[in-house]
Amino acid sequence: MKIYTKTGDKGTTSLIFGERVSKNDVRVDAYGTCDEANSMIGFGVSLLPKEEWAETATTVMQKVQTVLFHVGAELATPAGKEVAWKLKEEDISFLEETIDEWQAGLKPLKQFILPGGSPSTSALHTARTIARRAERIAVEIEGVNPLVLSYLNRLSDFLFVAARYVNQQMKVNEPVLHEDHS
Repeated sequence: MKIYTKTGDKGTTSLIFGERVSKNDVRVDAYGTCDEANSMIGFGVSLLPKEEWAETATTVMQKVQTVLFHVGAELATPAGKEVAWKLKEEDISFLEETIDEWQAGLKPLKQFILPGGSPSTSALHTARTIARRAERIAVEIEGVNPLVLSYLNRLSDFLFVAARYVNQQMKVNEPVLHEDHS
């Protein structure tokens, strides 16, 4: 199979089930943004150290990446059609349970933190902001599965906690917002 098809050379692409749309269609923007977040999660994972806690975190992140791929498939499915691998409540519950587990060991937030710390954490914070953008775009899609919106909302929460968790595990201080910004 060739990687190039030339079918998109005139600014259109196919949704699942073959419907052709402009590459600036809101669905394409939404699933493309999910792909961008997914890639940034993968980048963050690639920067984790080779330690036991990181192997467990990698397994969790790869499960999240798989579900995010399914979210993209739902977003690439035209209204009125159903994708074979629909998002489930359990997918959201998994994020919530992981958030609760990882957050339980974190210091309580007493001030705003700045995105950053370790390179892996910086990538996860970037993925978090991309996930928020995907959510903002997805709300524009008529008839979108409500679980998709919930998942994207919870995903950014998960990535925030994951970034804090990684910083803690790597013994990197979280950058904090300073009162005096002059």
